[in-house]
Amino acid sequence: MTDVPNRRPLASRQSRWAGEATRRLVKTGITPNQISMLGMVAALVAGLSFWGAGGVSGAARVLLLLLGAVFVQARLICNLLDGMVAVEGGKRALDGGFWNEFPDRVSDLLILLGIGLGLGHPALGWAAVSFAFLTAYVRELGVSCGRPADFAGPMAKQHRMALVTGAAVLSAFAPLWSGRDELLLAALWLVAVGAALTALRRSARLVIALRRGR
Repeated sequence: MTDVPNRRPLASRQSRWAGEATRRLVKTGITPNQISMLGMVAALVAGLSFWGAGGVSGAARVLLLLLGAVFVQARLICNLLDGMVAVEGGKRALDGGFWNEFPDRVSDLLILLGIGLGLGHPALGWAAVSFAFLTAYVRELGVSCGRPADFAGPMAKQHRMALVTGAAVLSAFAPLWSGRDELLLAALWLVAVGAALTALRRSARLVIALRRGR
């Protein structure tokens, strides 16, 4: 396996299914950048599903919430495979750095704002998006200062998406035992607050490292 500096450590990269999917994709004409673009499409479907779920009830709401959860995971799979096809598959492109980061920010925007709109709390959705962006900004700021990329949580990308997925699945069946939107609303608050804390933590770690000169 090729060692790439500043690459997010992921256990799923070592899984059998990911390796097999990568080998199959490498044999096709699909490029890593196209997989990244597909991830944005998945995020768009997820965001629209969460938004639409806020205006319906019954089976339609259950279907849209589960659809949103599935496509959040589809987005993450695209995020995984684009890098594996590029690095392990030897298909890196000159503009790969752009397509490695830009789709992630678009996907955060579409998914988190979609949840906020569906809940009737667009301001909270925007707050979650803003702090998610800030975590990525601080990471890239550290790289520009000559430091290794800091992927620390508590609300890094994989943590945000895992929380959103779990909350969406549980919310689909929440009316069976409680209210309608409490779980997703709590999840969005956790994303916003957790991402803010993550940005602060990464900032503090960066400043300390720079002052120590190592």
